[in-house]
Amino acid sequence: MKILVINGPNLNRLGERDPLIYGGKGWTDIEKKIKTEYPTIDFDFFQSDSEEQVIEKLSSANKNYNGIVFNPGAYSHYSVAIRDAVELLQIPIIEVHLSNISGRDSFRKNLITASRARGYIAGFKENSYLAAVYVLRKIL
Repeated sequence: MKILVINGPNLNRLGERDPLIYGGKGWTDIEKKIKTEYPTIDFDFFQSDSEEQVIEKLSSANKNYNGIVFNPGAYSHYSVAIRDAVELLQIPIIEVHLSNISGRDSFRKNLITASRARGYIAGFKENSYLAAVYVLRKIL
């Protein structure tokens, strides 16, 4: 099984961001935790602040992966282009958010990308990724 983990803008700066909202772990720590928790799964990790690069990665995923764990970051609130790329996927995608978005600013509660994902998991900091991989394994 091969799973792609995609992170959108500013997720490369985890560890610098508010630990009460995003957790205290950096991305390298989270990546290591995912691999340790699921050693039999082949993971590829991708992060970009560029909407274009995120769309290109999503667009090429159908032929290379069994599923996707996707944290679009701020793009989840306004990127119709990323929403459309998610909609075109033929493999399952689970959207994740580190923070509890329902307890944050009102504009963060509008998730236009999540409506095209299989589902979304939010509020469990780095464990949101682990939960998404668990669900993908069950789906696949």
